[in-house]
Amino acid sequence: MNTHFTIPNSTRLFLIIASFLGATGVALGAYASHGLSGWANSQQIAYFQLAVNYQLVHAITLLVVVVLSLFINNRFLLMSKIAFVLGICFFSGSLYLYVLSGTKILAVITPIGGLLLIIAWLLVLLSVCTNKTVKIVD
Repeated sequence: MNTHFTIPNSTRLFLIIASFLGATGVALGAYASHGLSGWANSQQIAYFQLAVNYQLVHAITLLVVVVLSLFINNRFLLMSKIAFVLGICFFSGSLYLYVLSGTKILAVITPIGGLLLIIAWLLVLLSVCTNKTVKIVD
């Protein structure tokens, strides 16, 4: 039996974003391991690696949430996907920019990103707790 279904555009967009975040996370991790040591101190390398770790973990999580949204379709999962993307950008992005530019004011953005990531996880929880049915593709 050959069953096909169309992936909604918003789901496709988040799959693309998750894939891009995963690929750039690997590339930035390689840079942290090989490129930073030439000029950055150990604290800067640690911040950069922390950003990479959070980016990779949450890119994979975003991918899982996107797949979950194919079966559970509600506003909480959509908000969660948005919060994951913004959280990664704010948390990891601010740490990358802080290390690369030395601008300390960027460090105030990092907790906002962390809060967005916490909210994203709680929205997944809320989505699952408020939804008792799943959509099965025929």
